[in-house]
Amino acid sequence: MSIDISQEQIRVDVNAGSHPSTIWIGDGAADRLPVLLDAHGVGARRFVVSSPVIWRLHGDQVRRALGSVEPILIADGERYKNLQSVSRIYEALIRAGADRGSAIVAVGGGVIGDTAGFAAATFLRGITLVQVPTTLLAQVDSSIGGKVGVNHALGKNLIGAFHQPAVVVIDPLLLRTLPRREFRSGLYEVIKYGMIASRDLFDRIAGNTKAIFARDPAALVPAIVESCRIKADVVSQDERESGLRRILNYGHTVGHALEAATKYTRFRHGEAIAYGMLAAADLAVSRGALADRGRQALVQLITKLGPLPPLADLSIAEVLEAVRRDKKVINGRLHFVIAVAIGATAEINDVTETELRDVLQHLGLKG
Repeated sequence: MSIDISQEQIRVDVNAGSHPSTIWIGDGAADRLPVLLDAHGVGARRFVVSSPVIWRLHGDQVRRALGSVEPILIADGERYKNLQSVSRIYEALIRAGADRGSAIVAVGGGVIGDTAGFAAATFLRGITLVQVPTTLLAQVDSSIGGKVGVNHALGKNLIGAFHQPAVVVIDPLLLRTLPRREFRSGLYEVIKYGMIASRDLFDRIAGNTKAIFARDPAALVPAIVESCRIKADVVSQDERESGLRRILNYGHTVGHALEAATKYTRFRHGEAIAYGMLAAADLAVSRGALADRGRQALVQLITKLGPLPPLADLSIAEVLEAVRRDKKVINGRLHFVIAVAIGATAEINDVTETELRDVLQHLGLKG
């Protein structure tokens, strides 16, 4: 993994085993799409996949960069991240005569990136993928690392593949149109990176919250870059989540279960992960693995960012059922990531149902 700067763009290389991937970060990066795609050998036939809302906001800019493209538009939101949406992409590609030299350019947040990415991974057994993330969460997390997939009614991301993008183009200026709640959702993922790998990043988010919410480049861009660097480093060492990459699941075990239990309609992804991190911190403290001051620092920062959706009406039983179906259950054992300090994690696989019940009750779910 290496980083350099070219024409005011920051480059982060992901040296994944199956296929190298390059991330470009910088204001105005989206306007340089043709140059970046050509430089990385992306085929001339480029099919843009986006959502109606994102296309209204950013379609003119993409058209100026790529020419008169006719986008493939699919519905946004976790409840639409399914095989029906993937089928719509397949149909549009087939009707347009797409071939193995074609590329999908995903323009949108995590749902669009994951869905379009899964279509790219499986259409004609795999075509080139480009990610142009338009939300903070997608810029720091979901667009990077090659995990693509869709949800099933019984669980999140149960249908998926590993398919590295050729290029990820991150333009922080695209975040200017992002609603505060969506922006905050992405910040929870940045906090996750601080919790698993960087006390400095965690402290900078805590100390610069106002500037970050104001989209001040001096505060925001370094947070994006460091988050990308952390994920790129992890993926370069463990592309297919056989070991180290599992640390990226911090907060996701309970978070994914909350999303599934509410049929993907109540929580933004980052909000669910925030609750998941709180649950993981409670578990770690109860086991003596994390000092309570670390848990308190996490609680204070999450609270400082703003309110989370209520969950007092959810039952512990239905969330536990969703946890049992989680893809992090391997050979009947749930692999659970906890923080042992801000910036360091451990993985455990002996979490009992009693422990999970206790942390869910402490979160405020009903028994």
